[in-house]
Amino acid sequence: MAGSYSIMVGTTGAGLFHSADSGESWRRVGSPFPGESQVRALAVDPNNSSVVYAGAENGIYRSDDSGMTWNKLDSPMEGLKIWSIAVDPSNSSNIFVGTAPASLFRSRDGGATWDRLEASIAQECAIGDPRVTALLVDPVDSNTILAGVEIDGVYVSRDGGDSWSQVEQGISNPDIHGMAFSLGEEKTVLVSTPREIFASRDDGATFQSLMSSQSLEMPYCRWVAVKPDDPQTMFVANGDAAIGNTGTIRRSTDGGQSWEERPLPVEPNSPVWNFATHPADPDLILANSVYGELYRSEDGGENWSKLKKEFTEVRALAWTPN
Repeated sequence: MAGSYSIMVGTTGAGLFHSADSGESWRRVGSPFPGESQVRALAVDPNNSSVVYAGAENGIYRSDDSGMTWNKLDSPMEGLKIWSIAVDPSNSSNIFVGTAPASLFRSRDGGATWDRLEASIAQECAIGDPRVTALLVDPVDSNTILAGVEIDGVYVSRDGGDSWSQVEQGISNPDIHGMAFSLGEEKTVLVSTPREIFASRDDGATFQSLMSSQSLEMPYCRWVAVKPDDPQTMFVANGDAAIGNTGTIRRSTDGGQSWEERPLPVEPNSPVWNFATHPADPDLILANSVYGELYRSEDGGENWSKLKKEFTEVRALAWTPN
């Protein structure tokens, strides 16, 4: 049984929800979040699990007590929709934020001040405004940062965010949904697109196809995650369509060579969208459907249970030890 932990759920239209008792009871976080805020991004500081960042459509927020209370940070992101947040594992003062319309921001002082970064990301696409859906800071080389854009591919910086270039080799679909690092014998960057998972073993310079969903019963892929203590164990959030009627969870225990569907206790009401992991308990994995169902595994994704609480449309999920 997992220890005591806090869960945070970001919704579009009902703001942020918080549980301080491992999902037994919940409260909707009020001030300083607006009443109907849209929280699309959550990030736990990898060096201090009490510190959590939340991104909404009107700015970025910080909690220093595992999500109990929050402060809004002064930033130039007012009026932009924040879709992604990454904290540098080697220096928590460095924070990166991705927005819609697609822009990148960086703080070097824990969120006190911010710079808008120079990246030539497309400002129009098939869905309207492109959005930076995923951000990663390389845990081995913090000068390398990757940004995934829906819909404009993957961008990489080799100088801590000062300059960016678009990855041109290997990713056939520029509709980027999620990204994750696998830190095994060979460091790997994983990128999920609607129909395929790609992998890079050269720090994001080039990518190769790792898994295609064309042969799966449910072809739509959203997020990708790696078990914190086992780089060979990977998860893909799966569904029948982008805003579909059902979903599932796929797991690989051999670095993506083969995948299996892990049974869920009920049929999800929509595609599975996000995962939440934390190295404090690598076996505890949370997942959600886009329309508000929460699922939990306490044995590394082997078995799953459904939490009683249900929400509106969920776009962000995180947990942190108490």
